[in-house]
Amino acid sequence: MSSEKAIVFEEGKVLLFDKPVYWTSFDLVNKVRIMIRSTLGIKKLKVGHAGTLDPLATGLMIICTGKATKKIDEFRDLDKEYVATFHLGETTPSFDLETETDNHYPIGHITEKMVRNVLVGFLGEQKQFPPMFSAKLIAGKRAYEFARQGVEKKLEPVTVFFREIELLSFEIPEIKIRLLCSKGTYIRSFARDFGLALKSGSYLSSLERTAIGEYHVKDAYSLDKFREHIEQMNSECCSETIRNA
Repeated sequence: MSSEKAIVFEEGKVLLFDKPVYWTSFDLVNKVRIMIRSTLGIKKLKVGHAGTLDPLATGLMIICTGKATKKIDEFRDLDKEYVATFHLGETTPSFDLETETDNHYPIGHITEKMVRNVLVGFLGEQKQFPPMFSAKLIAGKRAYEFARQGVEKKLEPVTVFFREIELLSFEIPEIKIRLLCSKGTYIRSFARDFGLALKSGSYLSSLERTAIGEYHVKDAYSLDKFREHIEQMNSECCSETIRNA
C-alpha cells in the first residue's frame, strides 16, 4: 500500500525540472516516473509534461503527476522565456546543431546596431514556418521522420507572438539574446529567419528555457536534487512508521 508521502504524488504534484542537454522530454518524464515509483513504492503513477524541449536544449520543464496532469494544458498556454545563442554566417538543415553546416554566408557587414534594429522588427505577431526537423505531424507522421529520410514536405506557417527580445551579447560570429514569446514558437525557426533578415545565415547553437509563465528555472530541480528530495521523504516516512509502531 502506498505511504502518505506517495499519495501526495498520486493526488497531484506540479514539479519544475531543469532538463539536461541531450535528454528528450520523454527521457526526463520517464526518469522522474521511475524514480518516484521505485523510491516510494507506487505501482502505477500518471506523469506528464507541459511542453517539450528539444534534446539539444536545456532548461525548464513542468512535470505533473497524478491528478495534476489535468492542468497540463493550462501550463502549455503560458508564455515562454528563452536565452538563445545564434551562430551567424552559417546554416544547417535542422536550424541547430543536430545536422552539419550546409552553407556559408558573409558576416562582415553585420554590426551591433544592425542586429538590434533587426531584432526590433521581430517584435509582435509573426508568421513562422516550423522546421522540418520538428515533431510537427504531417499525415500522422512526425516531420523529422521525413526530414531524416531526405523527403521534402510543406509545413504550414503558424502565428506566434514575440513580446520581448533583448540582445545580451554581441560577439560575432555569435550573439546571445533573451526572448519572451507565445506558445508554439520555434526558436530554431527564429534563428533561420533572423539570419535571412541580416542578409546572411544563422543557426541556433544553444538554447535554455528560463521561464514558463511565472515559473522559473532557478526554482527547478536537477535530477540529483530531486532524487535526494524523495529519498528524504521516504526516510522520514519510514521513521514515522517505526515511531508509531
